[in-house]
Amino acid sequence: MKAEVFLPEDYRPAEDEPFMNERQLEYFRRKLLAWKAEILEESRETIEGMKGATRNIPDIADRASEETDRALELRTRDRQRKLVAKIDAALRRIEDGEYGYCEITGEPISLKRLDARPIATMTLEAQERHERREKVHRDD
Repeated sequence: MKAEVFLPEDYRPAEDEPFMNERQLEYFRRKLLAWKAEILEESRETIEGMKGATRNIPDIADRASEETDRALELRTRDRQRKLVAKIDAALRRIEDGEYGYCEITGEPISLKRLDARPIATMTLEAQERHERREKVHRDD
């Protein structure tokens, strides 16, 4: 079992420290866990709200509106379910020592990018190349 890493409340990863040192890894681990907990709590609230909102609405327009809202909420929850899977994958990369490095080039992903998108798996340049290739093939 690893010793817990001390992390001041105001800590932010900095470019002048060794890349993906214990403090940076702990910072991103905590950030990912907090994000996951927030998503799971929202999902629980949605499920409870949907259980409580199940009712027979006689007006067809009101019923259609409610069904549309419900479908939209379910699509949102599905996107968040996929996001939780990506968060779990990022947490595994932290445990495996692969977090913060581009899966294409092996280069470090910028700290700014990781702070904004902690589930990022590619450098900005590799992501842009990937999206351009995807767009070219999609147009076929």
